[in-house]
Amino acid sequence: MAGGRWGPLLLRALLAAGVVVAAAAAEEEEAAPQHAVPSAEQSMVLPMTAANWTLVMEGEWMLKFYAPWCPSCQQTDSEWETFAKNGELLHISVGKVDVIQEPGLSGRFFVTTLPTFFHAKDGIFRRYRGSGIYEELQNYILEKKWQSVEPLTGWKYPASLTMSGMAGLFSISGKIWHLHNYFTVTLGMPAWCSYVIFVIATLIFGLLMGLVLVLISDCFYLPFPRHESEHSEQSRKSEEAHRAEQLLDAEDEKDDSNEEENKDSLVDDEEEKEDFGDEDEPEEDEEEDNLAAGVPWP
Repeated sequence: MAGGRWGPLLLRALLAAGVVVAAAAAEEEEAAPQHAVPSAEQSMVLPMTAANWTLVMEGEWMLKFYAPWCPSCQQTDSEWETFAKNGELLHISVGKVDVIQEPGLSGRFFVTTLPTFFHAKDGIFRRYRGSGIYEELQNYILEKKWQSVEPLTGWKYPASLTMSGMAGLFSISGKIWHLHNYFTVTLGMPAWCSYVIFVIATLIFGLLMGLVLVLISDCFYLPFPRHESEHSEQSRKSEEAHRAEQLLDAEDEKDDSNEEENKDSLVDDEEEKEDFGDEDEPEEDEEEDNLAAGVPWP
């Protein structure tokens, strides 16, 4: 009897366990496709950051600079995704840059409007000024319309020293903006308190930079020893005295030459006067002779 009672109970337990195992297996089978769907729909657009942006220096790329809050950027998201999925057929890589998360890259490319598109071919960058529609993007690559666009050169080139400095400036401004939001939004601090903190920090930073520059100047520009400075002072004074003597000698020579010239001019004047006097005497003698002879003098 006991065995007859426990038999059905064991059978029911085994059946219940089988049902539980089957249900668990079914749940796993259902969960597996759900996890596989996102991987199939994974975006083909590569997010670009300050760490990997140099990838665009090789091959052919199209970059999009956007912001999550920008309505125009959101309108082109689906077109950009379609363009990226066909990137293998077009032999082109597609990337995007979030200017909120990567302010340094927006400064390196000097992005002032959103959305902004760039084309890169073997390290040569060009600004794409068309729309973000897939057909126009595809024709831009297939028909090589980028060849008629002037590339970025000189100080506008993203890898130049100027744009590297601009990237650092934008990066610092982005950090300050995030810090301001942290003070005002997260901590609930008034905006004027945040401004006061930034002003004080700027003054302290300026004083520290001035101190560092003074220390650097003291290290690289050592003062001369005292005896060398005295020697240089004596040599300077001797040079000044020598120059003064030369000026005095030059003035004396000039005075002597002026006196000699004056004397020569006086002698020449006296000689001229004597010559004039000799010429007048024959005339007077001739006049006396004519008067004696009774001939009127004209």
